[in-house]
Amino acid sequence: MKLKLPLFLLLLCAMPSMSVLAEPVDAEQRISVDIRRTTYIVTDIDNSLKLYRDALGLKVIYDQMINSPMENGETRKRRLVLMQANDTFIGALGLLQYIYPEKPQRQEKFDEPVPGDPIVVMNVSDLDTRWQAVADSPKVNVIEAPHRVEYPRAGGGKIAVMVSMIRDPDGYWVEINQLLDAPAKASD
Repeated sequence: MKLKLPLFLLLLCAMPSMSVLAEPVDAEQRISVDIRRTTYIVTDIDNSLKLYRDALGLKVIYDQMINSPMENGETRKRRLVLMQANDTFIGALGLLQYIYPEKPQRQEKFDEPVPGDPIVVMNVSDLDTRWQAVADSPKVNVIEAPHRVEYPRAGGGKIAVMVSMIRDPDGYWVEINQLLDAPAKASD
């Protein structure tokens, strides 16, 4: 038991310094990129909310249906829920459910994200100057070059974002965005 007590005391003393690791980076050390959220594509968003919102306690800051026209004249319908833990700008978790058309379950290869694929979302303040270097990186597959997307706010209005999507060299989905408006908040 003597061996465990010193280890416990060491960890107890180190705990205050662990919170320092979550502090914002000093202004002179900041770079132009922030990792904002990871989005999981899910088959049943309400079941996922039971885990992330109800059991883990993440706070819902955005819950909207996103409708967009498809080439065949029908309307693509998705529900997007954003949740945060302790920071209002970084570290959010998104849940995205395709309502119509439904997406198939995971198979070996897809040309777009499906349930089970995480999407890492990075926000950059200089997408226009950074994009070419991203697109030219070895083994990066450009899915969508930067283009403007407007997401709905609950009380009306839009959130404008320049959106781009790549697959990294290992096939992970990475969305690289530049916010053009204030980000989503609890009233959205």
